[in-house]
Amino acid sequence: MKRRAARRPQRAKDVLHGQGSRSTGEFRCVGCRLAVPLRAPGTGHRNHCPNCLASRHVDRRIPGDRAAACGGRMEAVGLTARADGEWLLVHQCRSCGALGTNRIAGDDNALALVRLAMRPLADAAVARRVLLTL
Repeated sequence: MKRRAARRPQRAKDVLHGQGSRSTGEFRCVGCRLAVPLRAPGTGHRNHCPNCLASRHVDRRIPGDRAAACGGRMEAVGLTARADGEWLLVHQCRSCGALGTNRIAGDDNALALVRLAMRPLADAAVARRVLLTL
């Protein structure tokens, strides 16, 4: 019988998403311009838009470190899964090409997630581009 890996506890994050965000509790999406709340079900902090799945390139090695100088738009290019079955979004920066992963949240657009998951089956060039970038 296969033993399931223990879930990693979510670290508490004290993250500021720009000027004045702490008081409003939201940030503006770089993709669809939706006002996105900082709280997200299923994760300790919000790091992408639940509507279009776009993010901003602000972190370097550690989520919440805000150490990246790029600030470009991170486009969702694929999905991956951890050994425990948790889904992660794969983002690529449109400015510098950097790749990163983000946990999906409970309120993410299910249709957008399924479209993203089906993308490699519909167009092999997309899968090849992601694999070559890794």
